[in-house]
Amino acid sequence: MRLEDLDKGRVRGEFQDACLEDLTWLGLNWDGPPSFQSDREQELRETAEGLVSKGLAYPCICTRREIRAAISAPHLEDATSTYPGTCKGRFSSIQEAQESSGRKPSLRFDCALEDLEIQDRVHGAVTLSPWKDFGDFVIASPEGHASYQLAVVVDDASQGITEVLRGDDLLSSCGPQAILQGALGLRRPDWIHVPLVVNSTGERLAKRADGLSIRAIRDAGIPPERLLGWLLCESGLSQEREITAKAAIAGFQLEALNRSPIKLPKDFIGSLA
Repeated sequence: MRLEDLDKGRVRGEFQDACLEDLTWLGLNWDGPPSFQSDREQELRETAEGLVSKGLAYPCICTRREIRAAISAPHLEDATSTYPGTCKGRFSSIQEAQESSGRKPSLRFDCALEDLEIQDRVHGAVTLSPWKDFGDFVIASPEGHASYQLAVVVDDASQGITEVLRGDDLLSSCGPQAILQGALGLRRPDWIHVPLVVNSTGERLAKRADGLSIRAIRDAGIPPERLLGWLLCESGLSQEREITAKAAIAGFQLEALNRSPIKLPKDFIGSLA
């Protein structure tokens, strides 16, 4: 397991501990001790600078809000307007960009104009237009922190990841990641983007929106088997009202997965009690 900890403004030791506790409570485990993206920051920075030296990326001295946003995983509701290419072709090197502006530049990947097709095991063939859909995206911040897009691509390759299953709010991230994989000579994983669990009004669960947490369910005394049973029944993956993670994994069949988001009732904890 590798923990994403490059977003320094949000990283807290207690969040890391809580994440691991939640996974353990659910009955999930992992191979070996957890590692951290920040352990490989120098390698990630050198990878980003290597793309600049090959003419595949360029230094950028503008839009710091967009740069900060790039450090975190982008979701649909976080989308910003496409970067207009202000710094494309403006500087011959990172050093020139810094000397002319007086500040360290971020690094952006120079996207082609051609459409890009990716394959997803839930959504099928998906066509993305790099310049219209996400533009020249950030791969490293001025402080040297790799962006989410670059970090996960390098992480997946280094760990030998062959399948990536995640929420379908991250489907658009396949575009930048596929481009980086091509530029770095890395194979694409099999992508599997599944519907989200949403609240009673249809919004994605998130800490900033005070979304329901696993910790709150734990604290209410709900057994993990009951939570997993409800989720799998709603997903079309099981008929068991209570089930262990081990049993759920053994019986997992992607073809049975419902294609619609799972909506929590208003009193979800009460309905499980």
